[in-house]
Amino acid sequence: MQLGFIGLGRMGNRMVTKLLEGGHEVVIWNRTEEKVVALRTQVSGLRIQGKLIAADSIDDLVKKLDPPRIIWSMLPSGDPTEQTLSEISKYIEKDDIVIDGGNAHYPDTQRRFEEFTKKGIRFLGIGVSGGVIAARDGYPLMVGGDRSAYDHIKPILDTLSKPAGGHEYFGEGGAGHFVKMVHNGIEYGYMQSIGEGFGVLEKSPYNLDLVKVARLYTKGTLLSGFMMDRTVESLEKDPKLEQLDGVIDASGEGEWTINEGKKLGVPIDVIEESFEFRKKSKTDKNISSSFAARLVAALRQAFGGHEVKKK
Repeated sequence: MQLGFIGLGRMGNRMVTKLLEGGHEVVIWNRTEEKVVALRTQVSGLRIQGKLIAADSIDDLVKKLDPPRIIWSMLPSGDPTEQTLSEISKYIEKDDIVIDGGNAHYPDTQRRFEEFTKKGIRFLGIGVSGGVIAARDGYPLMVGGDRSAYDHIKPILDTLSKPAGGHEYFGEGGAGHFVKMVHNGIEYGYMQSIGEGFGVLEKSPYNLDLVKVARLYTKGTLLSGFMMDRTVESLEKDPKLEQLDGVIDASGEGEWTINEGKKLGVPIDVIEESFEFRKKSKTDKNISSSFAARLVAALRQAFGGHEVKKK
């Protein structure tokens, strides 16, 4: 299929590459030309079945697409996405499809869905999970918005989700981003538990080899899975995590999940405690120097490519 793609950051670059490898024609635009050049160079050495076309502007990108156009925005939530979607709306036509694949707050997605629907534009908000590793393993894609648009772009979603990811449609408006928000909230608590548990192991009187512990935890235990695999990778690189400072950033979804839980009267203690731990890591040296904080920071880097502070 043919689609336009805006935003060639850490996630967008890899998604476009996967789409090209899957045989799609992708028209790209990025605010900074350097990332366009970098992507061109990157894919020039690959055997790709698709076609890469660079646009000079959003207007030019729209002109290069055949109707009904498909335009995927992969930008940070807030102003970057708001401004870009506003610009896109100037040039698109009825029945075109606009996709926001960033980590938008679901009320914003709901509002945008309603605004685009009034104009006859089909809008989708898609929560994209899996971090940078999903380029290899397949993206889990949580879809909300116009059902007919979802059905139309299934070949694109099938490509992005191969070989082990998946995609599901959850309903109109902000449903997809709601599911992604809660996913990330759960992630906060899960990572915190791993950090704290390994913090206890690291302090044990038995001089434990934490790499061996983590490897065994991946072998059919209740803890086995994606995040424990990343724990193994992180500890293999630096068994004592001596190179890292445990200052942990938070990208927003955890706090949104906490606020939503409180609004709905749902106990949200574990996620809230893990969020507060991240906040304190920025000001409390006792926390940022702890093994738990350093492991959480290492995990964020391992699966999401997030920056970490080095000692």
